[in-house]
Amino acid sequence: MSDIPKIGITGLPGVGKTDTLIKIVKDLEESGYRVGGMVTEAIIENNDRVGFYVMDWQTKERKIFAHVDFDTGERVGKYGVDVKVLEEIGVPAIERAIADESIDIIIIDEVGKMEMLSERFCKVVIDALDSDKPILLTLHKKSRSPLLQDIRRRDDIRILEVTPVNRNLLPYKIEKIMKDQLPSLF
Repeated sequence: MSDIPKIGITGLPGVGKTDTLIKIVKDLEESGYRVGGMVTEAIIENNDRVGFYVMDWQTKERKIFAHVDFDTGERVGKYGVDVKVLEEIGVPAIERAIADESIDIIIIDEVGKMEMLSERFCKVVIDALDSDKPILLTLHKKSRSPLLQDIRRRDDIRILEVTPVNRNLLPYKIEKIMKDQLPSLF
């Protein structure tokens, strides 16, 4: 394993992968680290998940990426997926995080079935993993896609699973792993 922390967070849908990632990122930012990349946020209506936003973590620009009411031709489960939105917001956010020397840590939420409909997304995920920057990413648990299988086989990434039992403590564990391996800012 390399000294650069590369951590994949996996778990069942709805268990709290994104919440875990955001908690870690906010704590790292409070410690002075600069973070860039993309996050997906659930759209909840009447206690039901009806879609997802994709958001550029740095600019906070976000658009609806998937929704039960979308008729885009691309579907994953009950969601219509707008791949163009991912390629307008998410992919450039990751590319900037890779290239911008002021960004310390790359985040990608989520490497999942919807996102993998985009070849550009799949390529930028590999570019990010091959970069010399620390990375935190969330991974779909059950998908057997070639990209996810390649990520799981890499020896430079540590994959940890969020469960209802560990989801309160896991962010602290991952943050400690990151901070122990990240260069000190002070």
